[in-house]
Amino acid sequence: MKNDVVEVQVKGVLPTTTGCAVFVGNDEKTFVIYVDHSVGAAITMFLRNTPKERPLTHDLIGHIFTGLGVKVERIVINDLKNSTYYARLVLRSENELGKKILEIDSRPSDCIALAVQQKSPIYVANKVFQVVEDMSEVLKRMKQEGGEEFTGQEEEGQPE
Repeated sequence: MKNDVVEVQVKGVLPTTTGCAVFVGNDEKTFVIYVDHSVGAAITMFLRNTPKERPLTHDLIGHIFTGLGVKVERIVINDLKNSTYYARLVLRSENELGKKILEIDSRPSDCIALAVQQKSPIYVANKVFQVVEDMSEVLKRMKQEGGEEFTGQEEEGQPE
C-alpha cells in the first residue's frame, strides 16, 4: 500500500459562498476538496478541539466506534472522477472475537472529519495526487493575508 499512496494532512479549512474549501496536502503539494458547511465546520472543530454542547454526527459515530472497539485505521482518497473525489474509510475492530479490517466507501469529507477527530492518517492515491492542481501558493497567500476564518495548520507540518 505504501507505494500506491501519499500521506497528507489537513492544512486548513476556509468558508466559501457554497460550503468550505478543505486544503489537504504535504510538503510537495496541496489541493482543495470542497465540502458542505456542516462538514467543514465539524472538521474545523476537530482541528481546534472545540468543545460542543451536544454531540454532532461525527461525534456520535466516534462514540459508536469506541463502544464497539472500532478504530479508524486510515482513510484513503482513492479516486477522482468528473471533479468528484472518492474515498475509503478503513476501520480496525479488535475484540474477544478477534481482529477484523473493514473498508467502507465514503465521502472524502466525512472520512476527513473522522480521521481528524480520531487522529488517524490520511492518504491520497498516487494516481489522484499526480493529477490534482497544486494549490500550495494559494494556501500560502491566504495564510499571509490572515483572516480569522482560516483554520488549520499554522506552520508547515505542525498541527494547530
